Amino acid sequence: MSTISKSAFWLGLRDGAPFVLVVGPFALLFGVVAADAGLNALEATAVSLAVIAGAAQFTAIGLLADHAPTFVALASALAVNLRMAMYSASLTPHLGAAPLWQRALAAYLTVDQSYALAMSTYPKHPDWETPQKMGYFLGTVTAICPFWYLLTIVGALVGNQIPPEFALDFALPITFLAMVAPMLKTRAHLAAALVAITLSLVLTWMPYNLGLMVAAIAGMMAGARVEMMTGGAK
Repeated sequence: MSTISKSAFWLGLRDGAPFVLVVGPFALLFGVVAADAGLNALEATAVSLAVIAGAAQFTAIGLLADHAPTFVALASALAVNLRMAMYSASLTPHLGAAPLWQRALAAYLTVDQSYALAMSTYPKHPDWETPQKMGYFLGTVTAICPFWYLLTIVGALVGNQIPPEFALDFALPITFLAMVAPMLKTRAHLAAALVAITLSLVLTWMPYNLGLMVAAIAGMMAGARVEMMTGGAK
């Protein structure tokens, strides 16, 4: 930890720890869904380790379980994860000067929680340099990621033994609402969200959840257009 700030790391760990309360049920639910789709515990864990993107994992596994073509499952998962490209672009001014191995690690660990925390915290510390920013970023996922891997295994092993009244599926919408709502600060953000939400509801008739892909792309286009028209005004 010589090239990152220890104090910023511990601050990130503190800020990221509460997300374990929603990541845990989310990971358990993915393990259950993966087991239902025919994956064993090792395969389910390999998916979590390789992809580390819950929404994309659920999308791909769900489509494959419904016997959708492989290319549709992959394309849908990619569409769901397109936001990571935007995350990376907005993180680059903060972390781009870090050593290559740190940037590679940050790229792997860029998840919704680490991004949301970083982008809300960095403006509060204008004096932070790259070591402090990288330390904070890595701290945010130190509690989250191990729980994601561990509870994926637990979910895959226990399968449907988890009572339905536990309602583990609440974790996904609650997590996204908690992270996205405070970030809707400009007209472009609101336009993108409104278009994506509206189209995702209107296009539910499309097979294999393709409506989500169309809605995501249309939302990004709408947000970009409003950004150009308003110049980023709030």
